[in-house]
Amino acid sequence: MSEPVENRSETGEGRLAATLREVKNAIADRDDVVVDIREAQFTRLELLADELKPVFAEVPHDDDWFDLVISSGAQPRLWIDAVAHVTMARDRRTYRFLRDTRLGRVVLAESSDMKPVADQVTRYIAERMIERRRAVEGDTIALERAPAPAPAPEERAGAGASVSAILRSLLVILVGGLVGVAAVLAFTGGWLERLGLTF
Repeated sequence: MSEPVENRSETGEGRLAATLREVKNAIADRDDVVVDIREAQFTRLELLADELKPVFAEVPHDDDWFDLVISSGAQPRLWIDAVAHVTMARDRRTYRFLRDTRLGRVVLAESSDMKPVADQVTRYIAERMIERRRAVEGDTIALERAPAPAPAPEERAGAGASVSAILRSLLVILVGGLVGVAAVLAFTGGWLERLGLTF
């Protein structure tokens, strides 16, 4: 028999309520750990950002390609530009400098020491600035075409040989087609005679 409701309330809270309270406490503890981890990662990325501020101060003000911003979220990221960012690895102590490409994400630098990663970010910024400057300035290429040089005698002889080879191939195909048609007519003519359908 089940225990009456009155007896449950006399002993205090029910088992479900106690279990709910335990689960809520466990979730809160886990959330505290996650928040602590996220804050630790955010702090490490802030330290790297402080290291990179002098580099970003040297970027020309009219160059708006680069952006030193830390995004919050489940995985904090220090954005360098639209395709490159620094994040912390699974061990939460290793800096990972990543770049998104058409073929996937590429690791440009990875170290538990901040200095090599900062150096690689600085090099990346310099390379990107030079790439963009070269793309904007570009090399001028003349649009007029120079007249094509006359082909050498050997080339002319080779061209003549290839034309004659093509003509020979077409002749062989034509002769083969005629022989095939004649064979089909002869074969069907023999069958028509056997069937008594000659015209």
